[in-house]
Amino acid sequence: MPSSPISAQLTKLRQLRTAPIILELDLTDGLAETRPTDPLTAIASRNRAVLPDVLDGLRRARGDARVTTLVVRLGGRAIGLAAVQELRAAVADFAAAGKTTIAWAESFGEFSASNVQYYLATAFEQIWLQPSGDLGLTGIAVERIFLRGVLDRVGADFQVAKRHEFKSAAEQLTETGFSEPARQETERLTASVTEQIVQAVADRRGLPRAKVSELIDAGPFLAVRAQAEGLVDELGYRDEVYAHARKQAGPDAAVLYLARYQRGKVLAERARAAVTQASAAPEPGVALIYATGPIRRGRSGRGPLTGGAMGSDTIAAAIRSAVKDANVRAILLRVNSPGGSYVASDTIWREVVRARAAGKPVVVSMGDVAASGGYYISMAADEIVAQPGTITGSIGVITGKPVLGEAIGRAGVSSDLITHGAHAAMFSQLRPFSADEWTLVNEHLDHIYADFTGKVASGRGMTVEQVDEVARGRVWSGADALAHGLVDELGGLDRAAAIARRRAGLPDSAPLRIFPRVRPIDRLRPPASSESRAAHASLLADGWGPAWQLAARAGLSPYGPLMLPGTWIFD
Repeated sequence: MPSSPISAQLTKLRQLRTAPIILELDLTDGLAETRPTDPLTAIASRNRAVLPDVLDGLRRARGDARVTTLVVRLGGRAIGLAAVQELRAAVADFAAAGKTTIAWAESFGEFSASNVQYYLATAFEQIWLQPSGDLGLTGIAVERIFLRGVLDRVGADFQVAKRHEFKSAAEQLTETGFSEPARQETERLTASVTEQIVQAVADRRGLPRAKVSELIDAGPFLAVRAQAEGLVDELGYRDEVYAHARKQAGPDAAVLYLARYQRGKVLAERARAAVTQASAAPEPGVALIYATGPIRRGRSGRGPLTGGAMGSDTIAAAIRSAVKDANVRAILLRVNSPGGSYVASDTIWREVVRARAAGKPVVVSMGDVAASGGYYISMAADEIVAQPGTITGSIGVITGKPVLGEAIGRAGVSSDLITHGAHAAMFSQLRPFSADEWTLVNEHLDHIYADFTGKVASGRGMTVEQVDEVARGRVWSGADALAHGLVDELGGLDRAAAIARRRAGLPDSAPLRIFPRVRPIDRLRPPASSESRAAHASLLADGWGPAWQLAARAGLSPYGPLMLPGTWIFD
């Protein structure tokens, strides 16, 4: 007699509770630094993996005897180099627990660069590639478009003041190619990244470094050539990858997304915690604060042109909240930011200083980018941990404006001006700065640069002269920043958390708790005061006012003078 559908379903559920587990993770949609807080973005990115969740899921799975295998699909949207390095370390730890790790891709690039995706794949014991795919191991390139010739042709100009020669954010409008300092900086940065990739491929694929360098010069590769050169292990389609995984794990193995596995573990732990919560005091732990996106004054939020931004009010309030919480013994500040507003950065820096003065150790974990203002908010921490591929430094300042009077005149547009006040029209885009206005601009930049470098010196235990040697607006990789004393250690979020626990005298199992802890209802009702935990929470987007429009027209960041130039995502 055939079994009923209900009986079959119960049998399947029993098997799922006891069968070996093959965890799968799809990274073709990229990887988010943290889960969005506003509802619209959360819905739009619901299928995107989140780095802390992935790391925590792999950490839990290491000790789970039922989990035998990890299968990860690669080859899609770009993932930041520092995030890839965190994942590589987590995959290595997972494999060290006796688990099988398999990476597969339909294509690493589809005849385009995919160096970083392949770099991630080398952390796995086995790399599979679809027979029709290819491997874009081609080396690192940084390309910029320069518009100086166009501005000259239309009669426009661009005035820029910067501290110092490596602060190159405006060069696309003032130069026809890389300036010598920008070329020097970029060549060293690309060399550092290439060195890291070459070493990893050599170590993981059992190839000499010289051979890997030769292969990079010979890429990209068709799938057959990639296998012949020892860069991938097997050629096959998805069904063949999973058949191979099941052969190793057992025919009854259950396939489960890592996110679903992680969610089940978290819910089970919460249920167990709820049983004892009434009688037990909250366990002391570490506050984890995400400082993500360009830095601006006001609240964190999102906008139609600029995406997510870090608001100084929001981050400062989170730090104050953590300081006041008796169960928080240390603060872990996760920084992933290209910088922005000097004033907003200084607001956050002040709260880091106050937290340390209150006896709460502060440890910074740098993500893909923690430069300019991102470095500013990090420099006062007790310790700074970065990945070798983190983009950091850029200790400098820049400002400027376009001068469009002649250009619009050529088009037959005229203008007139009435002012009251010697500098009332100082920020007009139709005329250049006067001599005394230019003096004011440079005094402003001198003040910011002196303040920035002085605080770096104080926070890092260096002289101002030592800071100036590695500052001047120069961008460094995390590996080079360590050599120059700008960071303390190389590692990821887990390593930074371990340091925070140690500094606070907490056990290795002490929890990380995300701050600010704001409930959905808190985003809807008005706060009682600026000290309320929801005072600086944003439901959706915040307004910027007209300043972002002027900056965008000038070709600069809409956020402020402490901004990393260009886009630093490597393929």
